[in-house]
Amino acid sequence: MRGVRGATTVEENTREDIQQAVQEMVSAMMQSNGLVPEDIGAAIFTATEDITAGFPATGMRQMPGMEAVPLFDARQMDVEGSLPMCIRLLLLTDMDKPQKDVVHVYLRGARALRPDLCR
Repeated sequence: MRGVRGATTVEENTREDIQQAVQEMVSAMMQSNGLVPEDIGAAIFTATEDITAGFPATGMRQMPGMEAVPLFDARQMDVEGSLPMCIRLLLLTDMDKPQKDVVHVYLRGARALRPDLCR
């Protein structure tokens, strides 16, 4: 099992923006690591306090093949000075890659969180 990290931001607190950003992030995480839905054991999302228009997991649930994947949403800690409008994701996956070869994906404004991991 390997954990794959991802994060993104939304421009507006709307259900559509949240779902689109999540689908973009999940697609990039899967493509970068050669994953298919059956490789995903579970997905854990967090969202900052300013994201209230929808559940990030709903965006992933709407993707083909994701109907049976266990998904979980939680609230990100509200730390002073932290990145606003941010959605983070931890995919728990079945893959044979060594930890050092796992590709973590940081998109949009979330690139600032881990510039060392942005490719």
